[in-house]
Amino acid sequence: MLELAPSILAADFADLGSNIKAVEQQGIKYLHIDVMDGKFVPSISFGMPVIASLRKTTNMIFDVHLMIEEPERYIQEFAHCGADIITVHAESCNHLDRVISQIQECGCKPAVALNPATPLWVLDYVLDKLYMVLIMSVNPGFGGQKYIPYATEKIQALKKKITEQKLTTLIQVDGGVNAGNVQEVMNAGTDIAVMGSAIFGKDISGNIQKIKKAME
Repeated sequence: MLELAPSILAADFADLGSNIKAVEQQGIKYLHIDVMDGKFVPSISFGMPVIASLRKTTNMIFDVHLMIEEPERYIQEFAHCGADIITVHAESCNHLDRVISQIQECGCKPAVALNPATPLWVLDYVLDKLYMVLIMSVNPGFGGQKYIPYATEKIQALKKKITEQKLTTLIQVDGGVNAGNVQEVMNAGTDIAVMGSAIFGKDISGNIQKIKKAME
């Protein structure tokens, strides 16, 4: 069954605690936390203090997505402030294997994100070390973008690789996923779908129910 990972980037920051509680009450396990540095992506979001504060309010799985340059500088700090899964971009790591090991050594689950135009073969030698692969279905840095259609083919190809190698690596998709296309990404082989604006808004519980209905 497809799991949902609400992205707090689309939440109401004036009422962030209540927003998170609302998704948690709907049985959501994952919370997607986008960290952006203004260099790897144009936008700047938030960092360790916000994550540490949120960690005190919920037992949800913190899925921390680092859209930052040289993420190896901060792996230990993000682990310390409460991350459960740490996702780094293949494009931002000079030594990807080393960063994956860093994440494991800090007691977190390692994941790697690929931008839309980045080929799957960059993971050929590390796929068996990963808890999860994040397929970006928009170019990272901004919320509310439209889903890039060829992401579906990429998910299918990745699922085939994982199955052929008899791995348990999860597939996550992030960008433009909503009730209208959630069935498509689920059928392609996605395990976890990140959603921001499709979940957070005036009626969080209603939005989630709409998405769950579309998944049936």
